[in-house]
Amino acid sequence: MIVVTAPTGQIGSKLVHELLERGSDVRVIVRDATRIDEGVRDHVEVVEGSHGDSAVLDEALPGADALFWLVPPNPTAPSTEEHYLAFARVASQAIARHGVDHVVGVSSAGHGWPKPAGVLSSAFAMDAELRTSGAAYRALSMPFYLENLLRQLDGILSRGSFSLTGAADEPMPTIATRDIAHAAADLLTDLSWSGQDDVPVFGPDRLTPDELAAVMSEELDRAVTYQRMSIDEYANLLRSAGAPEQQVLESIQTFTAADEGIYETDWARAVPTATDFRTWCREVLLPAAAARSGV
Repeated sequence: MIVVTAPTGQIGSKLVHELLERGSDVRVIVRDATRIDEGVRDHVEVVEGSHGDSAVLDEALPGADALFWLVPPNPTAPSTEEHYLAFARVASQAIARHGVDHVVGVSSAGHGWPKPAGVLSSAFAMDAELRTSGAAYRALSMPFYLENLLRQLDGILSRGSFSLTGAADEPMPTIATRDIAHAAADLLTDLSWSGQDDVPVFGPDRLTPDELAAVMSEELDRAVTYQRMSIDEYANLLRSAGAPEQQVLESIQTFTAADEGIYETDWARAVPTATDFRTWCREVLLPAAAARSGV
């Protein structure tokens, strides 16, 4: 039995589908069971509630061979690290209590980075807490999610541009969420591994933001350019949207760490995944653009 948290999110939903295709027995923890696709709901066991609740985990974990762990984001949390750790402390105790032998967690690349790195540091703290459970643990360690670009889809379509804080001519590590789900499925369906380790999961490209823009231009059949945003501009954008100062600080730390190379060591040792950027544009970005345009 494989227990999956956050099964309706971008990674969890893909993972559940892949596990079912592989013939695995799957139990999901979800706040609202109606959010699970009807075609999936009939093929999984459902435990309703938050996986930050020990009582919910006590219902979900008995008999589990493995657990997929992902902390849901909470932009209103006073501290991202305390948000991650609150979930992880409950999980670590429940994992030990129920003797779950294998855990796969969604983390970030860059373990060992010596400076504060915002949400990335929070993920590292979560990993450290989950390791205290004594279970074999794999921290899937990723860079920038390609799906984050969908947040800028309106700007890409209306203004022909997207913005990040990295240099236009510096290669940018990326990953498609489908490849994260696939890496997790591989680990969860072959439990021959032991010990505790980080597993870098990076896409196959080494494209700069300017090169990402060029590929988008070709695939969308419209001009797309990259416009670099300074850290200060990004912080002011968050403040203008009403973000609390703690969130602004953590976001600054995250993007500064990325721009300073937090992902580089893991990128150098990662085995590239399958989905390149052009494929992602054709199979994810283009359908999203068509849906947004009403085509």
